[in-house]
Amino acid sequence: MMNKLMRAGIAALAVACALPAGAQQQGGPNKAPPRDEFFWLGEINKASTVINSQAGLLDKALAPKIAQGIARVIEAGNQPGARRPSTVITFEPLMIKEAGVEVTLIHAGRSSQDMHATYRAAIMRDRLLALADQLGKTMRTMVELAAAHQGTIVPNYTNGVAAQPNSYGHYLLGLVAGFDRDAQRIREFYARLDHSPMGTTVLNGTSWPLDRQRMANYLGFGALVDNAYDASQIAAADLPVEAGSIVTGIALHAGGYIQDVMTQYAQPRPWILLREEGGTTGGGTTYVSSAMPQKRNPGLLNGTREQASTALTLAMGPVFKAHNIPPGMPDAKDAKANSAMIDSATRTLQDLDRILKALAIDPERALDELNSDWTASQELADVLMRRYKLPFRAGHHFASEVVDYAKLNAIKPTDFPYAQAQAIYRKAAAEMQLSPAELPMSEAEFRATLDPVAIVKNRATSGGPQPAEMERMLRETRQRLDQQDGWVKEKRARIADALARLDADFTALAKSAN
Repeated sequence: MMNKLMRAGIAALAVACALPAGAQQQGGPNKAPPRDEFFWLGEINKASTVINSQAGLLDKALAPKIAQGIARVIEAGNQPGARRPSTVITFEPLMIKEAGVEVTLIHAGRSSQDMHATYRAAIMRDRLLALADQLGKTMRTMVELAAAHQGTIVPNYTNGVAAQPNSYGHYLLGLVAGFDRDAQRIREFYARLDHSPMGTTVLNGTSWPLDRQRMANYLGFGALVDNAYDASQIAAADLPVEAGSIVTGIALHAGGYIQDVMTQYAQPRPWILLREEGGTTGGGTTYVSSAMPQKRNPGLLNGTREQASTALTLAMGPVFKAHNIPPGMPDAKDAKANSAMIDSATRTLQDLDRILKALAIDPERALDELNSDWTASQELADVLMRRYKLPFRAGHHFASEVVDYAKLNAIKPTDFPYAQAQAIYRKAAAEMQLSPAELPMSEAEFRATLDPVAIVKNRATSGGPQPAEMERMLRETRQRLDQQDGWVKEKRARIADALARLDADFTALAKSAN
């Protein structure tokens, strides 16, 4: 059974893991310290003291004094507004002040190179889990919105032009599929990131027989960086680049969706808007123009798009910093810059979640827009081929002629004269020597073929918007989200358990002299 110290450590770490992107908690009896460079340098020093004293690399008689000095440094740094050094050479003088120069005996076989590489990986690991967590929450909001709008039929666009009718729920699940690939990339990247560089020293190891595996276990890493040169010279520079590619994907998916909403938002009668809450202020979703009373500017959409653009900008940073420099240079390794990059994607997803929860969708207006244009025209060619064996290109030619006539004469699909359709077909049949020579579709069938709701409902392709496929995709997507949530919890618990074990062993060592 875990002792009280371990339980308290796990609870505190759970609080730290739950912090939103960029949040910093410090001070107070119930608040965990931020998991910054200072925090991880403290954990590394604690682990070195415990491991080296038990392995015979540090005099056991000195170990309690050293541990007590390190504990005082950490306690002081955790006070509100306290100094929290972020490098080995600024942390070490504080330890010397508290425990004497003997404290540097724990530096056996260590370097700022492997220590900094370790805290950079640990910090990025935390940020990546926060990103994965928020991605799952935003995807779940989008999935439930899709479930609520399975039967909402809206126009979809290709090349910036209305193309075909679709279920809004199906459209949203398509966006979720893109975010799901981002989630997969996070998990795959995490497996490469979750390797401990500690014990590799500068670039080729050390003559000290360090227990690298035990160090990795104490810091919650799943494996060791295998090659000592790779640890702080290669991986430390290319891992941020890979993180940037994940941030890029998330920002592009979020930005693309926002632009799609904005296309409708700009219309005089859009079928999708942001709900206004809080009078003229819009509750943070919209705001009024200072000069034009009729305007409700979509502030949340604009702000989220800007945040996505900021994420893209920051994601390019590691690429340019790592470009055209020899291995070992520090340019692309900065923990603060790389954390800001990942946090920017987390904030983008948080804002996107707010957008999804604030959407007001008008199904009748969407259907009206569909019926005012000819987005269902392809179905004419499909039905003529499927039921009457007319070559698709011939049916496409007939449908195109119908659309041209309708647009020339400002006729909506619901109002198109059946007799005119028959005349157009006769002309096309004569030109293309088609059989039958008369339009084989009855008037009722002709009009049903142009019904956007029926088109969506009658889709038969796997992965389509028809009710049975929507239910299948919703069920399987929710299952994947549950698995993603479980993965995040498992990784966070592994780190929390490891640090709790370290804290318990270190505390016992510090008290062993009493």
